[in-house]
Amino acid sequence: MSTTYFDRERGASYDRRATRLLGGLYRRVAADVAAVAGPGAVVLEFAPGPGRLLHEPAARRTDLVLGGVDVSTDMVALARAARRPPPAARRASRITFEVGDVTALPRPDDGVDVVVSTLSLREWPDRRRAVVELGRVLRPGGVPLVYDFRFARVEPELFSDFVDVRRVPVRPEWWPVAVFVGVRASAV
Repeated sequence: MSTTYFDRERGASYDRRATRLLGGLYRRVAADVAAVAGPGAVVLEFAPGPGRLLHEPAARRTDLVLGGVDVSTDMVALARAARRPPPAARRASRITFEVGDVTALPRPDDGVDVVVSTLSLREWPDRRRAVVELGRVLRPGGVPLVYDFRFARVEPELFSDFVDVRRVPVRPEWWPVAVFVGVRASAV
């Protein structure tokens, strides 16, 4: 497990850029999470980086249990330490962050309703093993929502253990074209 992929300095730089450039994507993903998550759903984000995305669904749904797992200890520290203005500070107390790897998530079998990942699929060292792991932690009927740049290679067989697999173009509100793609499916 790499602990220096994003060190504290690069993580802070990414946070500043992501806040400006990815806000529209985060709002779109939050709307998707809110739409598929049942009451009291457990939502796990893999590679939350500085933790910005999880605040969006937290603002929309007070019933969600939200957690993030990142391979970088520095990014987890940044996400935990981030100062949020009220009422975001109250939302932050409902979100946990921990260090972990997508191929060995620190979650029990069938314990998560929605797994979300944005812009990290192309970084997963063993994609097939990672997708199998997502299936392990998802409850039957659980939903993986994986977003990346539309040019990211997403092999159809990657999600062969899931049903109703769809690759959906994603265009955040003010972007002129759909530069992202979302992969949605259902756990068996």
